[in-house]
This record gives sequence, structure tokens and C-alpha cells, in this order.
Amino acid sequence: MADERPPAREAGRGNGECPAGAFARRSFLQGAVAGLAGATGASLLGSDPALADKASGDNASPRPIPFHGYHQAGIATPPQTIGTFAAFDVTASGRGELTDLFRTLTVRARFLIAGGTPEKAPSSSPPPDTGILGPEAVPDDLTITLALGATLFDDRYGLADRKPVQLITMAPFLHDDLDAALSHGDLLVQICAGHRDTTVRAILDILAHTNGAMRPRWRVNAQRNPPRPVGTPRDWFGFKDGIANPDTTNTARMNQLVWVQPHTPEPAWTAGGTYQVIRIVHFNLEKWQHVPLAQQERIFGRRKDSGAPMYALSENASDTLDPIYTNDPQGLITPLNSHIRLANPQTPQTASTSAILRRSYDYDRSPDVHGNLDMGHAFCCFQRELDTYITMQNRLEGELLVPFISPRGGGYFFALPGVRNDQDYYARGLLT
Repeated sequence: MADERPPAREAGRGNGECPAGAFARRSFLQGAVAGLAGATGASLLGSDPALADKASGDNASPRPIPFHGYHQAGIATPPQTIGTFAAFDVTASGRGELTDLFRTLTVRARFLIAGGTPEKAPSSSPPPDTGILGPEAVPDDLTITLALGATLFDDRYGLADRKPVQLITMAPFLHDDLDAALSHGDLLVQICAGHRDTTVRAILDILAHTNGAMRPRWRVNAQRNPPRPVGTPRDWFGFKDGIANPDTTNTARMNQLVWVQPHTPEPAWTAGGTYQVIRIVHFNLEKWQHVPLAQQERIFGRRKDSGAPMYALSENASDTLDPIYTNDPQGLITPLNSHIRLANPQTPQTASTSAILRRSYDYDRSPDVHGNLDMGHAFCCFQRELDTYITMQNRLEGELLVPFISPRGGGYFFALPGVRNDQDYYARGLLT
């Protein structure tokens, strides 16, 4: 939920069953062989860091977002409309099979992101593709982003001495109500695209080809609402969400705030990666709808219609205006415990812990098991140091929004560096 200015479980199968079994029930090793055979043509993705062009009409991109690069796509990439966050427990039986898992995930991501015509099979054999996207799959701005949880660095694979320095298992904050079935995981797969069928096809393909090496733990499907009327999208509370973000095209700023750099206390293999936080935050919308507008605005510290700071009274004020607190030391205009002011108090003491890259989505899993609304925020952010987020969230423990939200899951992860070329694969620097 944090807004910064820089200076009840989903369909995870607890028993490990693969829902893609109807079209490709196979062992992990069989899936790996099939996946490696499908790697032909991966070089068509190229290494151009530019983002894919946008198509008109149904918003499907004419060419894929590049898969290869120093950083993974899906982080600095402009957020797509649809997002899925899927956490897994890794069940590979040793270091060799763990390496096979990451090689297979690399092959499947290359294939899925590229689009094109899926492999054909005889009519007497199960098809290797679901066919959800039809006979020719458009790229649809698909990105697949992998991140590792702290538990992967236990004693199973001999990786303990290579763990990112700040990577820990997420502990509950003061007002959290964490559900273990919706929290943590060895591996997080973030899948984003222009349409839901694209993300469904991707998750089914990944499940089919990795069955036996990782088991679904939890999953949240979510969306980003369109800007209304313009500018930043709104969340379920009706406020513009994520107005303040670093400029992802500013390399120096991203290196400072987001990307882990070489020659730091972090292990060498982490350079080009970043810490990822995902928090599943339930919104108490029934209670929120009884709060007067003026009070809602003071809770957030922004105008609801425009998204502008509290001092901007015009309904046409821009949401890009900077909040100003120097002339409001007592919080008479923007309350000291409003959401945006606690996220970034704009003081010298908090300057180093007030900038993160947000990439959040909204979920709706209603009704819950009790027949109630289950709507909220799949809060997602990236930062060079995990402590940046943790310090910011500790400040937010006293915010006015607390009675209306209930964080219920998620976790801390380390998003891997990018896959450089056809010979590279996810986590190669970690595993070799």
C-alpha cells in the first residue's frame, strides 16, 4: 500500500496435483526433455532492451517483450493489465535436479513469451499446448519473472552460503493476520500479460513441465484497473494507487534504488537482481464505504477525485504534484499519520528508506468461505535493499488506514538477474 516519492487461499493444489494433466500429465524429467526440444528459435527474442511495441485493437503486442537481458523483464517493464503471483515449494531431489528445474523454467519462459505457432502433435496423441490462445499465440506483452524465497537456501541444496544478505522469511508486522497457506515459498513466479487467457496458458504450461520438481503453495490472480479518468489507475478504495514511482528509464536512479550492484556485500551472482516483496492485503470495503469523503482523503493524504496532494483544491489538479510538508509541520493539511506521509515523511532521517518501485495489482476472490467480500491489493514492490521496505512498513504500522486493511499473506523474495542469452538459464550464477 505504500505511496512513496523518491528524493483464504487461491487455486494452489495442496496435494501437488497438476491441473494441466488433461493435456500433458508427465513427469518432471519428461517435461524437461520436451521443453529442451522446444528451445529452437529462442534467438528470435534477441537482446534488445527496448520494450515491445503496443498493438491497437485487442492490445496484443506484435512482437514479444525481450526475454534476454541483464535484468529480468516484469520489473521495470510497464505493468500489464493482468497479473498472477504463484508461489511454489521446490521438491527437486538434489542440486542436479534443481538445476534441471531452472533450465526447464528458462526454456518454457522463452517459448511462452515468444508467441508463435505451438508444436503440433498427431491426433492420436495429447497436444503439447492447451490451445487456449488458438492456433497461433500472440505475445500479448507476456513476462515471466522468477524470484527465490529464503527457504530455498536451507540445507537441501547446499546454497546456504550463497543466500542474498538481507533475504529472510517474512515475519508478521503488528497488524498482520498472516495465513500460512497464503504465505512464503521457495520460488515465486510472477506472470503478467495483457489478457487473462495468456497468464492461464503460461501457468498451466509451467505446471505441466515442472510436475515432480516443485509443488504449488499459493496463487493470487489480479488485475490493474484502467486510469479513470486519466493518469494513475485506482484501487478498490477508489484512490489512485502508485502515483509516486522512480523513473524506470533513468538508469542511474534504478541502479541506486532497485538493482543490486556488483562489488557489494551481496554475493556476486545477485548483481542485476533485486529484492521483491509481495503482500496480499484484504480491504474492508464494507467499513470503508461508511467513511465520509473528507476523512477518506485525510487517511490517504490525497484528494480522491484528482489524486493530487491535500493542498491542491482544484478538481483538475494533477496527481503528479509533489506533496509538501515543510509548511505543515503539525499535519493540519496532510495528517502526520496519513498513508503517504508515513510512507515518505520527507525528512533527512527517512530519505534512504522512502523510495521503492511499486508494481501492484488488485484482486477479487469473493465470496470467501463465509460468503463475504474478499477484495484487496496484491501489493508488489522491488528495491535494492529489503531493509528499505521493512523500515517503511514499520512506519506505516501507525497509519490511519490500519482499521480498513488486513495483510493476510505474501512473502519476501529475491528476483533473479536476467537470462543473458541462449546458453544462459535462470539462477545459473547461483548454481554453478
